[in-house]
Amino acid sequence: MNKYKVCVYAICKNESKFVERWVNSMKEADQIYVLDTGSSDDTVKLLKSLGVKVKVEEIKPWRFDVARNKALDMVPEDTDICVCTDLDEVFDAGWREKMEDAWSKGADKLKYYYIWSFDEQNNPAVTFYIAKVHKRKGYKWLHPVHEVLNSIEGEKEIIADEVVLKHYPDLTKSRQSYLPLLELSVEEDHLDDRNRHYLGREYMYYGKWNEAIDTLIKHLELPNATWKPERCASMRFIARSYLGLKRTREAEMWYKLAIKEEPNMREAYVELASLDMDLGKMEEAYKLLTEAFTIKNRDLVYINEAFCWNDYIYDIMAIVCYNLGYYPESLVNIKKALEIAPNNERLKENYKLIASSLNFKEN
Repeated sequence: MNKYKVCVYAICKNESKFVERWVNSMKEADQIYVLDTGSSDDTVKLLKSLGVKVKVEEIKPWRFDVARNKALDMVPEDTDICVCTDLDEVFDAGWREKMEDAWSKGADKLKYYYIWSFDEQNNPAVTFYIAKVHKRKGYKWLHPVHEVLNSIEGEKEIIADEVVLKHYPDLTKSRQSYLPLLELSVEEDHLDDRNRHYLGREYMYYGKWNEAIDTLIKHLELPNATWKPERCASMRFIARSYLGLKRTREAEMWYKLAIKEEPNMREAYVELASLDMDLGKMEEAYKLLTEAFTIKNRDLVYINEAFCWNDYIYDIMAIVCYNLGYYPESLVNIKKALEIAPNNERLKENYKLIASSLNFKEN
């Protein structure tokens, strides 16, 4: 017999391609509730045919927090555990029992393992903890986009390490609504450091280099912007934006500031090393990559970047070592890159070149 009443809730629009997979993953719950915000495909029909409780309501003007709160309103008040997911996500089987075991320790909210993206070999790329499992009362979603679950009454958060949620996004979906919603979010709460950082990042994605730099500097100046990994990321994004403006000197300066801000994460070392490599500064790149490899711990935060841990870091180290004449070390690194990405044809060609150079040197 189940220990608690568990309900899943979600919002969706035109996601019929994900419905069956998502419901099969979520059906360990006692009930599933979905707020459809105006699908024009057969999403609603499919959900209902699979036993999901569906309500249709368009949200105008669109805000993610309003939609999620309306979806949460659908969940019965006697629910013990509310599980918020999206239709492009799936849990590993057995998630309910693991959640209940963690919940029995007196939790109000659960934090669990989230695989946000996978690489070309289907290995986890960007992974971090998220916390969208909570008790029924005392919670409200805030912010128009990149919404967060806010506790009204205080909370006891527990980590449920064995619960794994995987994200398989629809890459054809547009992100166009994100930028104006982030601008609105910052306008509504100009002291919110998280969304100021996100807004600067979004400007960077759109190639709005000057807006990105100005916004990210404002993020760094906020009194509550104290989380070093996020501050480091803002500095890296400022550096990227200066590169977009072809201002290499400023980019180098900001990468160095990022390293100083958070020396225990690989990202800034690898990005600056990549820039140095492109500039022909191989000795500097080698030193930076060597330092990056000494960092063994990959924190489970959304800030971490896959390129610091996948074939890329070994690939550029192999190139740097080759240019410095360190052929044995170059070969070791290209082999590691190929272990991670065995079907990469460029890596294969580089391996042949490095191996032949090593043989020539030895002979």
